[in-house]
Amino acid sequence: MQQRNISFNNFEQCIKCTICTVYCPVVSVNPAFPGPKQAGPDGERLRLKNKFFFDENLKFCMNCKRCEVACPSGVKIADLIHSARRNYDKQFPELRDVVLANTDLMGKFARPVAPLVNSLISTKPAKVVMDVMLDIDRNRAFPKYQSRGFRGWFKKEARAAQDCYRNQLAYFHGCSTEYQHPEVGKAFVQVMNAVGWGVRLLKEKCCGVAMISNGLWSQVARNANHNIAEFRKAVSRGLPIVATASTCTLTMRDEYPHILGIDNADVRDHITLVEKFLFEKLDAGEIRLVFKNDYRARIVYHIPCHMEKLGWSIFTEELIRMIPGVSLTVLDSGCCGIAGTYGFKKENYASSQAIGKSVFDQINALSPDFVCCECETCKWQIEMSTAYKVFNPIVILAEALDLEATAAANQPR
Repeated sequence: MQQRNISFNNFEQCIKCTICTVYCPVVSVNPAFPGPKQAGPDGERLRLKNKFFFDENLKFCMNCKRCEVACPSGVKIADLIHSARRNYDKQFPELRDVVLANTDLMGKFARPVAPLVNSLISTKPAKVVMDVMLDIDRNRAFPKYQSRGFRGWFKKEARAAQDCYRNQLAYFHGCSTEYQHPEVGKAFVQVMNAVGWGVRLLKEKCCGVAMISNGLWSQVARNANHNIAEFRKAVSRGLPIVATASTCTLTMRDEYPHILGIDNADVRDHITLVEKFLFEKLDAGEIRLVFKNDYRARIVYHIPCHMEKLGWSIFTEELIRMIPGVSLTVLDSGCCGIAGTYGFKKENYASSQAIGKSVFDQINALSPDFVCCECETCKWQIEMSTAYKVFNPIVILAEALDLEATAAANQPR
């Protein structure tokens, strides 16, 4: 095997200030993890000299990107760590990792018997079996699968109406909307239609973030290349690509090129989140929102780590604050601890809960009506660890808007 002697990431910009280590949520709870500076830029210098300097404990990185947000030099620290795992880790993924990473495949298997699957995985005997046989922690609560997915609902109840809208966009809905939370996709279509935009679905595959975390490199590359090809078709038709999940968005914009080496430069800036899309249209005076007069809610907003990395939480905050009758509190910055499939694994469960404790404590102390969050796995973690429900911002907007009045206000004049 030819030794690598170059790095595709910018580790030489590291000034060794260690602020990334201070902000790393894993360092304080798991002494086995060497920390982002040592695992990232410091380790890269050694790995480029000799591949045997690769440290298996890099697997404890959550890929939360908080180190990259904190870095004053813009070093892609988490990308360095996961690129190293891709280039040097020779361990094959365990069965547990393959199961957790294949969210789309597992959803397809579970859907026909969703009530049975949901009942089974919530029982103590099944959790013990998964704990012993698969190292999936028995204390972890699983999200519920839905018998009817978002695409099925869209095809039957919404697709025919989309042609009547002058403006069109392409929607990347993601696995959780398809298999567990179709209400997010339904709310997206309702709001987009109300502001005068028709929705087109992509022939998408899973964004692959869980595959990256679990080392399924060939599979995630296939998914990424497929999605990029779909995005190019959409862009060639003049369609913006809009998503509702912050992690999917970050993965497709940044991790495809930085970790997988897949060029997306021609479509990257066309991929956006619905909150950013709506705010920019509002700010430009292109759309109007009409809210219900009687909507009331005390909401706390948990900013997902990947949303912080995108730098787009301000758009969500501003949109929610526009709703009359809403009291919004933005939580202090903190990781909820689940990091996708990370918190499901037995070896990570205690660390996951310890990392999220400050977020849980803040929510419990504020006692809101519910929590706002763009990330579905943050939703699962917070709902398991507190007494409060979590809703995607687009679901909150769909509930707070007078959709008929909004549609009337956005009719062409």
